[in-house]
Amino acid sequence: MISCKLTVQNTLGIHVRPAGYIVNIASIAKSSVELVYSDQRVNAKSILNLMMLVIEPGSEVEFLINGPDEQKVADELTELFNNKFYEDAS
Repeated sequence: MISCKLTVQNTLGIHVRPAGYIVNIASIAKSSVELVYSDQRVNAKSILNLMMLVIEPGSEVEFLINGPDEQKVADELTELFNNKFYEDAS
């Protein structure tokens, strides 16, 4: 199992579009992918689960990834967060 802590760096937090990107990565994965935020743990393959967390900019989230492609999933999520969900032009 891999634990991957990431910070939401875009200006709007995790709204529908970023949640969709996360779900796309998690859904393709063979591994289980859970997101932990504010003492809540949800399945990251469900957009409704992610949206109900209302994750704001600057928040730290933790992904718990367990399975055969866990490192690949962690790398893809890290790249997504580091690129600010492709929203903020630099």
